[in-house]
Amino acid sequence: MESLQKNTLNEIYKKISSVIPEIEWKVHAPLIEKINKLKKDKNAVILAHNYQTPEIYHGVADISADSLALAVEASKTSADIIVLCGVHFMAETAKLMNPKKKVLIPDMSAGCSLASSITGEDVRMLKEKYPGVPVVSYVNTSAEVKAETDICCTSANAVKVVESLGVNKVIFLPDHYLANYVQKNTKVKIISWQGTCIVHEKFTGKEVENIRKENPDIKIIAHPECPPDVISASDFAGSTSTMVKYVKDNQPKKVLLVTECTMSDNVQVENPNVQFIKPCNLCPYMNKITLQKIYDCLKNESNEIKISHNIAAMARKSVQRMTAIGR
Repeated sequence: MESLQKNTLNEIYKKISSVIPEIEWKVHAPLIEKINKLKKDKNAVILAHNYQTPEIYHGVADISADSLALAVEASKTSADIIVLCGVHFMAETAKLMNPKKKVLIPDMSAGCSLASSITGEDVRMLKEKYPGVPVVSYVNTSAEVKAETDICCTSANAVKVVESLGVNKVIFLPDHYLANYVQKNTKVKIISWQGTCIVHEKFTGKEVENIRKENPDIKIIAHPECPPDVISASDFAGSTSTMVKYVKDNQPKKVLLVTECTMSDNVQVENPNVQFIKPCNLCPYMNKITLQKIYDCLKNESNEIKISHNIAAMARKSVQRMTAIGR
């Protein structure tokens, strides 16, 4: 058994050694071993977002994906316990899809600037101002906001969701830049909110242009949460999963992912022949999740996500409508 565990750990490190120094691995390895054993003992599953660090993403996660895939996969699991390695709204979404399962988050304070930019009261106010106009909420929102929403979306299916409603006008919340991106790709009139992602809003078109000047052969891929001048200065814009697919399918010699920096490490592991240029904007909330916190919350079954029955019932519908539409 010990030999088997050692082989498994060696395989994990072999995979991520290009992005994690050996000195760091010596700290991570014992925790990875303990977490993976604890998962089996407790029939638990670990879901990790693309922005999680490589030792989590490749070391302990059973499912690693973007927001939409995590929501879908959460609804399929047969595990008794779900540990969501991401931010709070993702854990809430997992709970909405699994009301009878125990859903844990390693750090309750792992929030999101988009989710905190709007409340259920704000949505009710908008619905009064624009009566009869359906509400599309980005999945990066609280359960309270989702409960006031007709349908959720992710950056992967935002345009598809908006057009699925068959109307000429929608309220689109809360990301202002994603709303701009959607507006450029649909004839449906978008009424937006002024929320932004603290990671993506830091990028500028000038920064992207300077990187291109220094690296003339580079492919620049931006997330739709970036400002419009960043998207205009890029070769391609798409959701987290689409960015990953672009690199995998095209294998550019050199690439810049204009998104959360840690994701570049995870994609690099899977694409060793691609050189990644990294202007490092880290999400302070995603980085609150650590192996130690994962172990502690799973061992003690702490930081359980609770959502009131009424809010959960309403919010679940908007998420289920989103997953039914898919990508």
